[in-house]
Amino acid sequence: QVQLVEAGGGLVQPGGSLRLSCKASRSVFSFYSMGWYRQAPGNQRELVARIRSRDTSNYVDSVKGRFTISSANNTVYLQMNNLKPEDTAVYYCNAQQYDAMGDYWGQGTQVTVSS
Repeated sequence: QVQLVEAGGGLVQPGGSLRLSCKASRSVFSFYSMGWYRQAPGNQRELVARIRSRDTSNYVDSVKGRFTISSANNTVYLQMNNLKPEDTAVYYCNAQQYDAMGDYWGQGTQVTVSS
């Protein structure tokens, strides 16, 4: 099975930055797509960013210009700049397989933005 191991969450002040990482047990380029989701208390899980190729990525409107998703070898990153309190959530890494063979999920990492 595929393992996705997340790291990089923490507590930061508004305007600060964090970089999340998601390390897979195989090359991330073998997946159809990889992405980051987040879930805040009382909210549904929300797609934050997704990458399908080196130059194909998309973001939820609320993070455009602040977050950047990237990938290299077996790791996907989410660079988060100018963080806002509204970004506070548990962030989950996701990997989609080709041919509708199912998804894999990371364990989740807490991001808290507070003064």
